[in-house]
Parts: sequence; structure tokens; C-alpha cells
Amino acid sequence: MKEKILIITHTEENECVDNVMQVLNDRGAEAIRFDTDLYPTSVGLTTDYSNALQNNYLQIGEKRHDLSEITACWYRRLRVGKNIPKDLDPQLRKPSLEESRRSFFGVLHSLDAFILDPYPIVKRAEVKQLQLKIATELGLNIPKTCITNKAEEVRRFYERCPNGIITKMQTSFAVYQEGIENVVYTNLVDKEMLDELDGLELCPMTFQEAIPKALELRVTIVGDEIFSAAIDSQKTEDTKTDWRKDGVGLLDHWVEYPLPEELKHKLLALMDRLQLNYGAIDVILHPDGQYYFLEVNPNGEYMWLERTPGFKISEKLAQVLLGKCFRRNA
Repeated sequence: MKEKILIITHTEENECVDNVMQVLNDRGAEAIRFDTDLYPTSVGLTTDYSNALQNNYLQIGEKRHDLSEITACWYRRLRVGKNIPKDLDPQLRKPSLEESRRSFFGVLHSLDAFILDPYPIVKRAEVKQLQLKIATELGLNIPKTCITNKAEEVRRFYERCPNGIITKMQTSFAVYQEGIENVVYTNLVDKEMLDELDGLELCPMTFQEAIPKALELRVTIVGDEIFSAAIDSQKTEDTKTDWRKDGVGLLDHWVEYPLPEELKHKLLALMDRLQLNYGAIDVILHPDGQYYFLEVNPNGEYMWLERTPGFKISEKLAQVLLGKCFRRNA
């Protein structure tokens, strides 16, 4: 029987989904793409109880998929309700969006299939404080960190960090000014800024000691396989604090990087504790040779690493979805 793999994503997704689908199709499986931004406006999702049995159906165009036949699911991206008209009466749009999300998650949570990775596990693993707690328990180095909405706490924290501090947000977002997208990156905090922290009363922020960088690493783990790449972000002023400020300019400069065995074991143990089959981990290599764990993103991007240095991450994801290699939560 042909294996059927459901891929949950959206229409603006990059080539990663197509790459995984190609590998699955080449191996004789059927990859079903569910673009969630098209639900509920042009994609149908039905749950039907007959004779005490639950039946879930996904309608894409003329094709009706019986989701009881799904053998695995890749939970990649989620944009349920994005195409619900913006000019719809707010009294109607809000419940429409909420009902769509509840109906979607009702199906997702009741799938009788392996999921990479289950939504509750992903949301739990995204918790920054939990990540840092587990990392320290496993013996990983982490930067001194303070997450607060109190300015006086930031000033005390600054005094404990002789190399200075940086600030970042736990949520990825952009601010639009006159239609221009301005992504919020990691930034250095100087002494003058310590007197301009009143905005914390409206929005807490994350502050960390500024760790000197010999290299920045992106460690992508799929199942029990580790793909590790490094970039020298200190070559230009723009990227010293956050390499993403010139991510496009650095695309061709990533190189494969061999991790020490001890660090590999600790990162795999972190994935075990978080119950993740996929994670994109950010690590700093200090000039003294010490490694510092920053965070793991359960839905982190990996597209550019397939181009340079040429990692086969999509192929490994397909293998996990097909059950051909190690799985957590199988």
C-alpha cells in the first residue's frame, strides 16, 4: 500500500516543501500538500462521525483525501484563515478565524499518524525559559540571560555583564513604516539606552550578555542526524551582532563544521528532552573554544543550507516521515 504523507504549509512557502515532496514521490509515496492559508476559503476540511467512527476529509479542488489513510504528517507552517476577507465585519471575522483554527486543530490532533512534530510539543519546545533550563541541566553553556519588563532589572543585569549586553525578542516580527518592512533584529545595548527603557512596561524583552564570536553555528538536527554549518559573522560591521542583517550576502559563505562529540551528545539529549524530531539550533563558538547554546527553533529554516554547503536535509526529513530511520515519539 502506498504511503500517504500530509504536509501542512502555506502557498508562500519556499522550495523546502517541494524538495521533500519530490523525495517522497521518488520513493513511491504520495505527498499531499495542505496550504493552510487557503482554508476555509477555498480548501475544505470535514470531520464526520458515523457509526461512532471519526472520518476526516481534506478537499483540494476536485480531489477528496481520506485522512484516515495518512501514515505521517509534516507540520511545517500554519496560516489558517489568512484569506478570510480583511474587510469582513470584525464581529464575524474573529469567530470565523477562531472556528477555522479549532476545526483545523481538531483534525490535526486526532490524526492516527506519526507527526513531525506534534503541535503541543512544538509550542512547548518554543518556550525560551524551558530551553535554557534544560540546556544548563545538560551541561551546555548559555549566555547570562534576563527576560523582564522592569527597567531597573535590566540596569542591574548590565552591571553583571562586563562585555556588554544585547537585546532581542522571543517573537519574530517586522515593523512596517510607509510600506517598508523593518525586521526586528538582535541589537547591542549601550549605557545611554539604559535610560530609555520605559517601553518595557508595555512589552517585556530578552537581554543577554554579549558573547564574543569566533564563529556562529547553525546546527540542524533531523531525527538523530546532525547537520552543522558555520559562518564568520565578524567580517562586516553589519553582521557582528546579528548575521541575519545581511543573511543574503552571507548565503554562499556557510561551511560544514565538525562538532565535538561531547557537544553532539548534549544537543541530541536536548532534542530528546524536548521530544523534537526536527530543530534548528543556534550556537556561538567563543574565541577561547567554548560553545554557547542560544536557542532551538522547532520550525527553523534550513533552505540556504541545502544550497551551501549542500546538506541533504530534505532527504532526511523524508526518511523520517517514511519511518526509514530513527524517530522520536513514534
